[in-house]
Amino acid sequence: MATVRVHTTQNVTLEYEVGSLGNRIVAAILDNIILFAYAAAMFGLAVWLSGNRFGHSMVTIWVLGLLIGIPYVFYNLACEVLLNGQSLGKKAMNLRVVRLDGTAPRLGDYFLRWLLRIVDTSLPGLGPLVGIIVIAAGGKGQRLGDMAAGTTVISLKPRSGSLQQLATPLMPEGYQPVFPQAADLTDHDAALLRQLLNRSLQHDNYVLLNETANKIKNLLHVESNLSDEVFLRTVLRDHTYLIAAR
Repeated sequence: MATVRVHTTQNVTLEYEVGSLGNRIVAAILDNIILFAYAAAMFGLAVWLSGNRFGHSMVTIWVLGLLIGIPYVFYNLACEVLLNGQSLGKKAMNLRVVRLDGTAPRLGDYFLRWLLRIVDTSLPGLGPLVGIIVIAAGGKGQRLGDMAAGTTVISLKPRSGSLQQLATPLMPEGYQPVFPQAADLTDHDAALLRQLLNRSLQHDNYVLLNETANKIKNLLHVESNLSDEVFLRTVLRDHTYLIAAR
């Protein structure tokens, strides 16, 4: 499985498994099935509400077009913004959008990915061929929208034969702790933090992840613009390094 190294703005390197092309295609198919089911439900509802006079009601046709067209156009953008980098299809396939600098994707990043989806997946006569070729050739799991936004799509599945977290922190030579305050954590604090981090990621509980990150920031009196996951990993990494250096 291909991997991608995420170099954060605070000199922390994380290694993630890139979401496979097959899984991304399946996720896209699932998303389209959801959209098709929604469109069919709206069509059936419109026919029922119009009393079987659907073909004679232009107002109904326009309303139906808006009810189906707007969600179809903005589905991926809305899902990724509201579901922390996941559409429903990505969620089912354990995929997520992340930035290559370790910070949480911003609205502008999601917008760029969505805007260039037209080129990646919807060019007349080519369909999704452009996106598939770019993802397969690039090595970082990026389509054109990802390249423009500085993002990629990673797999959240634990590595086979390992109970470790989905990303393995790499310790560069001459590493300097990002948060020296991590030394103030007790072994019990670090063990509890690791448990909460693993639990939140295993169950896609981003509320728990955010609450844990905020509690650690308050406990250590630190601020950070890193994503919650990367921040907590960095604190654990710094704690291990600082305790071993004593």
